[in-house]
Amino acid sequence: MKFQPDAPLSGPVITRLEPGRIWVGGVAYDHSLLVPWNGPVQPWGVATPAELRAAHFEPIAALRPEVVVFGSGARLRFPQPALLRALIELRIGVETMDTAAACRTYNVLASEGRHVLAALLVGVDAV
Repeated sequence: MKFQPDAPLSGPVITRLEPGRIWVGGVAYDHSLLVPWNGPVQPWGVATPAELRAAHFEPIAALRPEVVVFGSGARLRFPQPALLRALIELRIGVETMDTAAACRTYNVLASEGRHVLAALLVGVDAV
């Protein structure tokens, strides 16, 4: 599935989602990643929602986005609320959706100039 933002973005743009792979710009990633509204794409050391720990959300909190769009794979799977505590305490919003929806939502919010970060799980069930 290819994605096209309505307006050019100044930061990373998610351009394509395939089984087990997400394209940001012209680069393919076959691992989970963090896509901030500005700055480089970062690997995210988690593959499934069951593996999530509070420590996985610390690099997200350090970037201080307004909102995090969490892509949980092919199906909607919410992280345990306790894992999001650091983000909630910093008043960072978190929206959970499947990875395809998260990619589209990230592009829309980023095109609006929002400080959004996509936290995307990439695996065999990511599409």
